[in-house]
Amino acid sequence: MLSEMDIYDDARLELHDGGNTLYIGGAWTLSHYRTLVPRVAGLRGQIRPGTKIGFSSLTALDTAGARLLCELIGAGKLKDAITNVTLTPEQRMLLETVASALAVPVDPPHRGYRFGDVLVRIGEAMSAFWKHMLGLLSFIGLTLEKLAHTVWRPRRWRVTATIAQLERIGFDAVPIVALLTFLVGAVVAFLGATVLAEFGATIYTVDLIAYSFLREFGVFLAAILVAGRTSSAFAAQIGSMRANEEIDAIRVLGLDPVEWLVLPRVLAMMLALPILTFIAIICGVTGGMAVCALHLDISPGMFLSLFSNGIDPQHFFVGIGKAPVFAFLIASIGCLEGFRVSGSAQSVGEHTTSAVVQSIFTVIVVDAIAALFCMEMGW
Repeated sequence: MLSEMDIYDDARLELHDGGNTLYIGGAWTLSHYRTLVPRVAGLRGQIRPGTKIGFSSLTALDTAGARLLCELIGAGKLKDAITNVTLTPEQRMLLETVASALAVPVDPPHRGYRFGDVLVRIGEAMSAFWKHMLGLLSFIGLTLEKLAHTVWRPRRWRVTATIAQLERIGFDAVPIVALLTFLVGAVVAFLGATVLAEFGATIYTVDLIAYSFLREFGVFLAAILVAGRTSSAFAAQIGSMRANEEIDAIRVLGLDPVEWLVLPRVLAMMLALPILTFIAIICGVTGGMAVCALHLDISPGMFLSLFSNGIDPQHFFVGIGKAPVFAFLIASIGCLEGFRVSGSAQSVGEHTTSAVVQSIFTVIVVDAIAALFCMEMGW
């Protein structure tokens, strides 16, 4: 006996009390959507957990009808029900797709900013930082492995690519490095002269300039400029190649992307940054010497005499010795961020920015650690 039965064109619902079975028949399509909506709303509360579903009379089905069936029966129960009934392959696939889509849990709405959210954000940031560190360390290990594997095989050296990268990284960056360090050297001399004049010790401005540029400013400024200028270029170049599937093509040809793309850039960077550091030291000292000659009545000859007689050469070696380390880290970070690009233009921009930020952050941290180490060692 039927307790609920209505016919709307070709779409109808039948609920049998005796067998506790819901029979779905007719055309569940967009043309009957307005008619079916109130009927579904009325029958939704009458379906019990043990209700069986019958689709034997279903004649037509589209996405709108499938959504109504999910609302009536439930996405999870509908996915279980269609496995035991007779449906056409098209109807079964449509119902499975719509039920799977609607079965995805929806995140609850955010209820405001609480103290717990702060802890969650801190935890997520720390987890992301730890993953980045592990990824960088593993990439550095892979790069060193490929370098050790290639260094004893001269035929696999990419000399042309290394020289081309050396020109872009080193020689093209000389003007900006020289200008910036000259101006910073002049600023350091002004500040030193201003402070030391109160104690009548302006002559020690020479020592201030020498120590600052030989140990820190020369390599630090050169590394910061290279991090902003070249690390971003590495990430953008390799990221664009990954987006265009050129790296996949390199692997298909049986070549190693690390050997072909990373090693030339790393080696060129490790050659270029010490050269740029030396130029930065010369230009910074020259800027300080110009200020001393113009405002402190310290002639260039006297400046050079004080510089050569009062400064230990070990300070130069401490500064220049940090350049290859900075270069290796900057190049590795830039190349790694390029390999992390997912394929879109937005991803290229995000990872290019990340390469610059990580490179500058790493340079500052490593430089601080090196300064503390040298201080403790008395160097």
